[in-house]
Amino acid sequence: APRAVTAAALSCRRYVAGGQCKSRARLEGKVAIITGANTGIGKETARDLARRGKVIVACRDIVKAEAAASEIRAETGNQQVIVKKLDLADTKSIREFAEKFLAEEKELHILINNAGVMLCPYSKTADGFEMHLGVNHLGHFLLTFLLLERLKQSAPARIVNVSSLAHHGGRIRFHDLHGEKSYNRGLAYCHSKLANVLFTRELARRLQGKSQRRAEFTANALHPGSVHSELVRHSFVMMWLWNIFSFFLKTPWEGAQTSVYCAVAEELDSVTGQYFSDCQPAYVSPRGRDDETAKKLWSVSCELLGIQWD
Repeated sequence: APRAVTAAALSCRRYVAGGQCKSRARLEGKVAIITGANTGIGKETARDLARRGKVIVACRDIVKAEAAASEIRAETGNQQVIVKKLDLADTKSIREFAEKFLAEEKELHILINNAGVMLCPYSKTADGFEMHLGVNHLGHFLLTFLLLERLKQSAPARIVNVSSLAHHGGRIRFHDLHGEKSYNRGLAYCHSKLANVLFTRELARRLQGKSQRRAEFTANALHPGSVHSELVRHSFVMMWLWNIFSFFLKTPWEGAQTSVYCAVAEELDSVTGQYFSDCQPAYVSPRGRDDETAKKLWSVSCELLGIQWD
């Protein structure tokens, strides 16, 4: 009986672990940016890509980011793991990051929009955006806009947006984008993750329209899985549940596999506008496939950020 229990536990664990990125692709001479790479799946994504090429760790907390980067440098032997300050809750910081990056780096091949906040008590970013929408969607929207030309010049290039299964529970509430009329922190997270899916869809559509060589430039979104990470730190109940059920959660390494897959897998060279989970295509909610909402979200995002992105 104990052996059967152990076997059952192992197969359950294997199921939870999900898909793994098998690609051996090297990224010599290539540059990747990963936002929020000082902890959780971002850090594991950075660790993996650092075994392949140059990685820019873009984080709000420089001290934590330096600690993570030096650990990754020591482990991979790659000295090209570079920390840059980026606070996605402040458009000024995003613009400064982009300006410095563009001045220092002539190429950019992979942009992984990984950083995120979850279950925050109601608060606003430096620019007055609701925190989930501001960091998870608008911050990455602006960052991608500012780095787009460099990505195009460096093609083939990839944009990878870390979304979530939670997008199924989201809706884009244009009448109350910043949750001033009603706010639920769980739903606010879901709304922002739906925004990631819609942004990816519309971005891919626009890039396809512009590029003659479709394979050159792709944008995909993904669900990393339910990962045992610091993302739930704003909720005592979730932290408690996360610890109790940790056996049924992915480790950060397991959670990073689909991000790495979307960033490097050769078979995705010309795949764009898709949504992945466990290193394979996954089901997108009907709201996540709504092109009209995607277009409207795009123009509203541009308005809020004061940019023109045609």
